[in-house]
Amino acid sequence: MPKVYKPGKVAIVLQGRQAGKKVVVIKQLDEGTKERPYPHAIVAGIERYPRKVTRTMGAKKLQRRSRVKPFIKVINYSHLFPTRYALELESLKNSVGADHFKEPSQREDARKNIKKLFEERYQTGKNKWFFQALRF
Repeated sequence: MPKVYKPGKVAIVLQGRQAGKKVVVIKQLDEGTKERPYPHAIVAGIERYPRKVTRTMGAKKLQRRSRVKPFIKVINYSHLFPTRYALELESLKNSVGADHFKEPSQREDARKNIKKLFEERYQTGKNKWFFQALRF
């Protein structure tokens, strides 16, 4: 069976609180682990997308509307839907690991790091599709 969920692959969450949100796969575990004996992936996604901005808005309002609220999560493959898109974030791959889910403070630090990376990516204008909410 071909590996669909490679690091950097964009997917859509189908089940749970973040259903309908876009995520990027950071690490895939096809065989599972002792704690989670099913194929799953560590993903980072956008819980709250940036809002629309116009030219007439001031710098402060533009900065506030460009914020991204990320999340990190371990998700079963059966709850993910792969897309044709991919994000090439090298710094994202080593920012989150399986050990970050054991301690809440480490998870917060990883989320802040991902928030910074996502906002930088959004400001540069790359991967615009990833930063727009799904319309359905």
